[in-house]
Amino acid sequence: MVGHKLVELITRDGGLERWRIVVFAEEKRLAYDRVGLSALFSGSTAEDLSLVADGAYDGVLVHLADPVVAVDREQRLVVSASGAEERYDALVLATGSYPFVPPVPGHDLPGCFVYRTVEDLERIREYAAGARVGAVVGGGLLGLEAANALLALGLETHVVEVAPRLMPLQVDDGGAAALAERIAELGVFVRAATQTTELEPGPDGGVRTMRFSEGTDLEVDLVVFSAGIRPRDELARTCGLKIGPRGGVVVDNACRTSDARIFAIGECALARDRTWGLVGPGYEMAEVVASQLTGSPDAPVEFTGADLSTKLKLMGVDVASFGDCFGEQESSRDVVLRDDVARVYKRLVLNTDTGRVAGGILVGDASAYQLLRLMAAGELPTPERPEQLLFPAQAGDAGPGILAMPEDTAVCSCNNVTKRVICAAIADGVSDVGGIKAATRAGTTCGGCVPLVTDLLNDELRKSGREVSNNLCEHFRHSRQELFDIMRLRRIGSFAELLAACGRGRGCEVCKPAVASMLASLGGGHILKGEQAGLQDTNDHFLANLQRDGTYSVVPRVPGGELTPDQLIAIGQVAKEFGLYTKITGGQRIDLFGARVEQLPAVWSRLIDAGMESGHAYGKALRTVKSCVGRTWCRYGVQDSTAMAIRLELRYRGLRAPHKIKSAVSGCARECAEAQSKDFGVIATERGWNLYVCGNGGMRPQHAELLASDLDDESLVRYIDRFLMFYIRTADRLERTATWLNKLEGGMSYLRSVVVDDVLEIGTELEADMERHVAGYECEWRGVVEDPDRRQLFRTFVNSPDPDPDIVRVSERGQMRPALPEERAAVTPVLVGSVR
Repeated sequence: MVGHKLVELITRDGGLERWRIVVFAEEKRLAYDRVGLSALFSGSTAEDLSLVADGAYDGVLVHLADPVVAVDREQRLVVSASGAEERYDALVLATGSYPFVPPVPGHDLPGCFVYRTVEDLERIREYAAGARVGAVVGGGLLGLEAANALLALGLETHVVEVAPRLMPLQVDDGGAAALAERIAELGVFVRAATQTTELEPGPDGGVRTMRFSEGTDLEVDLVVFSAGIRPRDELARTCGLKIGPRGGVVVDNACRTSDARIFAIGECALARDRTWGLVGPGYEMAEVVASQLTGSPDAPVEFTGADLSTKLKLMGVDVASFGDCFGEQESSRDVVLRDDVARVYKRLVLNTDTGRVAGGILVGDASAYQLLRLMAAGELPTPERPEQLLFPAQAGDAGPGILAMPEDTAVCSCNNVTKRVICAAIADGVSDVGGIKAATRAGTTCGGCVPLVTDLLNDELRKSGREVSNNLCEHFRHSRQELFDIMRLRRIGSFAELLAACGRGRGCEVCKPAVASMLASLGGGHILKGEQAGLQDTNDHFLANLQRDGTYSVVPRVPGGELTPDQLIAIGQVAKEFGLYTKITGGQRIDLFGARVEQLPAVWSRLIDAGMESGHAYGKALRTVKSCVGRTWCRYGVQDSTAMAIRLELRYRGLRAPHKIKSAVSGCARECAEAQSKDFGVIATERGWNLYVCGNGGMRPQHAELLASDLDDESLVRYIDRFLMFYIRTADRLERTATWLNKLEGGMSYLRSVVVDDVLEIGTELEADMERHVAGYECEWRGVVEDPDRRQLFRTFVNSPDPDPDIVRVSERGQMRPALPEERAAVTPVLVGSVR
């Protein structure tokens, strides 16, 4: 990547007029995004990762799969493995690094791999076809990327880290704990403070057993070493260049080695007394060398060090660190926000002498990373109450400091793209994030700066009077609302059809589940039908909520909270037979925890036989319509709230939406069902029903607002039909009703005019959409239970029908629950329950 950056910079600045450029590459392909290697296991190809634009190497002589094996400094000659010879006037070493493999006995057994190149991943994929359990030695950045790859291949995945915590160079104990809990929820088992001492072969000669200095042995089929990197400095050693005590080619601030005609850049270089293991510093070194080779006045002439701040999405979890993240200065003081429920940890380090942000660590929510990093670097002022930056921004906030950001601020540290460069691209006509990526390369490496790039783009567009884009993602030049209308009006029934009609590329983790939700809202059939199955996220993929120990929860629908004695008995029998933990939920339902994925069809078969159906607790859909007992039992009740709750829940069950929907019906003004904290809530009056909408509980609670009062039954249902369908059509992806209302121009007055007064004259159309949903409803779990092909999707491992052998449970209050991390070592893994 760093060598490619150098060629890109030299050719961009007219270097081909001055230099004949020759590139020798050990790999068989041109430069690709090594940071994004894990995408190869989620549908991307090696071509998708390519960093080389068409024509980028025109005029450059490239030797692929032909590494240099010798350098003759006296004759200024390099010799390649194939025997090719080239003389040089300037030589740049950009040989990178190699993965460090601890010299434990058995490290070279079949089934042991490193995680560095496309070929490494292809070998892992091929070997994993016959494997069930995989382990990664190393819990740093690349180790967790490797773990994510094994998880994507369907392997039971373990991470073994010799340090006391994950990512010891980037996060502290609190951040590592939050990260470990998030990872455990995905089914990955973490062993920290554990040293691998030996790998033993099995009967077939391949790796079988991992032995440790602490704890029990681990039976594995595949091991990936990701325990750090070492500079590739062998060429420099053999030709007599100066090497650092712990490796690395020694260079000065101009990136020159001990031979003035030879430069070294990237991970092979020892610059300013250290090696730099991130791509950003490597790119800065490339700029330093390019400026000397081309005489460009705009590029730096010295490497003065680099920002080691990092922001990554590891296994779906945002992790970031910046500045003095561990607070090592005497004047450092901490502000810590820890949310054990949401698994979010934020540490802000403040310098009490200067009053400025000095550094920080963010796990679970890194939305404020770019602004905090710039404050730590001194490029943005620190606000008077910096601790408020740890809380999520309100909807519509552009974020503090964008207008005050200096023009030379590096918005994208990976590619050293400044605010001035991005603003110039926008002034030249770029109007979306994809265009900025193409024009400036900002956001094309780690992607951590994309939120700030987006805010900057929107701000510049507003200032120039141009339209602000709210595209769903870079693959669609349309908002969610526009895509929904396109799909509805053109009757588009698949993601591939939509992509062909108005998209580009292959899609991503943003647009695929969003389109899957819209297809379901438009009556696109069963969500696990054909192509749609591959679009779903983790919960929808298995029609159940994933729990922290890798098992799933089962939540039957209980309209109005009513259950027959036979249904109660059936739930108890199923829970007992399959060893499930049972709990009454806050929405008047019974949750059954601990079902293994291969057990889910059998569990649901029993529940469906008892007359129950899916409760959609896993989906962005209607969850529950909570109810009090109403006038049937309560002496204060003025309407039959239970009957109305049942009617509404049965009408809107299975309704897919931009986000989950919760509701409640209270039988009197005493509000026992808490209707005013719901997405839509109903409260009985002496003359009918009051309808409240757009309330939310959760992290940002908001009371619902009155939409209409004293409604009869039919008017109530009609207005709810219109409200829900208007929300589904116009809300953004993952936008709750409260946030949607807050952003809706005209607020409640406008919403009331649409729903009640029908000023848009779409009321009849919205009602018809809802009638189609009601007529086409089917229980998603019944569709699985009755279809042998869909039942085959429910397996723990994609290449084996076997159950997960490492589920660990402990007994508490008469039921079995998941063992906490500190309890796991003392508990023998047991399988709980059996498949009928």
